[in-house]
Amino acid sequence: MASRIVSERGAAAQLCVIRDGRIDLDRAWGVEREASFLLFSAGKPLTSMLVHRLAGQGAFALDDPIARFWPEFGANGKDGITIRHVLRHRSGLPYAKSIGRDALLATDWDRSVRALARARPHTPPGEVPAYHVISHGFLLGEVVRRVTGTPLAEVFREQVFEPAGMERMRLGGARVPLRDGPLVPRTLFNRRAVRDAAIPAATMSGTARDLALFYQWLLDEGSWRSATTPTSEGETDRVSRMPIRWSEGFQLGGLPGERYIGARSDPIAFGHNGSNACMGWADPGRRLVVAYLTNRLGGGPARSPHQCAVRDAILAAAGATPA
Repeated sequence: MASRIVSERGAAAQLCVIRDGRIDLDRAWGVEREASFLLFSAGKPLTSMLVHRLAGQGAFALDDPIARFWPEFGANGKDGITIRHVLRHRSGLPYAKSIGRDALLATDWDRSVRALARARPHTPPGEVPAYHVISHGFLLGEVVRRVTGTPLAEVFREQVFEPAGMERMRLGGARVPLRDGPLVPRTLFNRRAVRDAAIPAATMSGTARDLALFYQWLLDEGSWRSATTPTSEGETDRVSRMPIRWSEGFQLGGLPGERYIGARSDPIAFGHNGSNACMGWADPGRRLVVAYLTNRLGGGPARSPHQCAVRDAILAAAGATPA
């Protein structure tokens, strides 16, 4: 299936599969295995786990109000929004004024965080799940910056990239241009200024092997358990307008039909989709880790059948979850 999208669309792809802690497959089509792809939202779990890691080290508590570290943020009724609310996509602030406006500001960190600090919550914190498409990275990233006093890229390197062995993972710096997908986002993300910008929710870059090693690291050290308790069951996300099983940093498996982690996924599987171009997940029961990156933007699971097919083929080959 990956070979087909390369031959039919002129796209590029990388696939890395780890089983029982060993790399079973690490292949690339139309590009070198060392080429860095834009991860889009498949990079969000790296920010989430950075926050969990710092909380475990005592830098802050997940139930701390964001305004404790970022006083300006407490304006306009946002003083009760906690770090945990953002991890669960329940802060009430999935965007400042609109996702489109946030996207236009995203290459400018200071303007982005000022817009969020001035905004009013769209719903009471904790009330409903609403996917934080861009705000996720700025809200959590600004807290990390203020608490650590260290440039965000350096904190990622010290706390996540190096411990997990991700040699090419970066905040910004993707080198594989987009070759397919809707014109507007493709044009936007092919601008060097955008690909190099520090947008934690969208511009992480790396290889499929890097992303797979991240998930294997979580399985090996056991830190995934604290971040994968379900926080929404049977609810439709207000932004994506889809049922998503959120945890505190991941999308969870177990939903029927062709969803982000596959129709045959186990309920304890955890991962994240990225613009239906990239995906990474771990299935602890199957002792399986998968990372699949492409430079072909999708338009939603129903319009990205190749990703669904890749996911389900891997799960079928892996077999049933052990009892």
